[in-house]
Amino acid sequence: MVLQAIKYSRGRLEILDQLRLPHAEVYNNIKNSKDAWHAIKSMQVRGAPAIAIVAALSVAVEAVGCVESLDRGNEQTDPSRTTSGKATAEHIGSQLGYLVTSRPTAVNLADAATKLNAIANIAASESDADCQAVLEAYIAAAEQMLIDDVKDNEAIGKHGAAWIMKHAHSPKGTKVFYTETRPYNQGSRLTGYELIHDGIPATLITDSMAAALLHMRKDTETIAAVIVGADRVAANGDTANKIGTYALAVSAKYHGIKFVVAAPRTTIDMETKTGAAIRIEERPQVEVTNIRGPRILKHDNAPGGQDIVQGSVEEVSIAARGTRAWNPAFDVTPAELIDAIVTEKGVVEKDEDGVFKWVNVFDVALADVPEVEVPKTMNVLPDGTTALGKESSESDGKT
Repeated sequence: MVLQAIKYSRGRLEILDQLRLPHAEVYNNIKNSKDAWHAIKSMQVRGAPAIAIVAALSVAVEAVGCVESLDRGNEQTDPSRTTSGKATAEHIGSQLGYLVTSRPTAVNLADAATKLNAIANIAASESDADCQAVLEAYIAAAEQMLIDDVKDNEAIGKHGAAWIMKHAHSPKGTKVFYTETRPYNQGSRLTGYELIHDGIPATLITDSMAAALLHMRKDTETIAAVIVGADRVAANGDTANKIGTYALAVSAKYHGIKFVVAAPRTTIDMETKTGAAIRIEERPQVEVTNIRGPRILKHDNAPGGQDIVQGSVEEVSIAARGTRAWNPAFDVTPAELIDAIVTEKGVVEKDEDGVFKWVNVFDVALADVPEVEVPKTMNVLPDGTTALGKESSESDGKT
């Protein structure tokens, strides 16, 4: 069964509340852009591509409601019926701009907003454009963006796996060590949840154990590579990702282990020349000084041996009263520490001068992307990747 973190059908959007994972599966209904903004800001949904999808589809859900009202001819309850195509496009642009403020470091969100805003404006520029025509154009574009993301994730998985098998010491079979990803614990809560769900052998380590792991078990565990995602990649290859990524890259370089970034092309920001220009979001200090989780009913040292009190999520302090904390959500890994950047169009490596060359992944025209029918339901995994329902696809796009 495919794990669903986002459920979408035309006019309805639900997200798996990632703040409740791994102990409870609770879906929140996203009815509009305001719901989406709060879901993204509070990190109910994470992963740069998934953030962009939730934002885009939240506006689409609102648009579907307007279209249905227009079809019923309900002018009195829906003022948009008398709104021009141009005014409708301006409203869509305003909603998208508002959503971008929820997580400014994630370039996918801004990229999606820019593209969708352009589509709405193009539709509004037609001589016979009315409100409904602009709304329909936006809805179709947002849904197509979701479909493209599925294909992109599958391609990233295939390209990345092939590159690692060729360039790294790859053992037979798959085993994963994953970090807890303090202070928000996305690794222990989300990555681990998905690995266990998919039956992939995996071991959780704290962030501070990574260097020791590479030093003490590099050979016995046959560690092939360190693989990370990205929230923004600058034109020179500098990469912003979850805090702690930079430390992993330094350690991988020292121990001679390949360091790989996996990200769709929408994450690559050619307008940002280097990582020095990337804005780093800083989050509340309490995310460092406090921690949330359910109460434990029974404690032992066996894996998975802890029984919890369902519905007992509590927040506790783990620092001395009066502690000040610095909490950047991201750090920037310099390009010289990165061996490869895996995209849906192929793997980007450095030339003889140590410079990443993007020409091979940016030379595909939009016209070359095939048309795909919108499925009734689309699944997005907790780590931000997407997959069709079980009956439609056997891949979840992982490396």
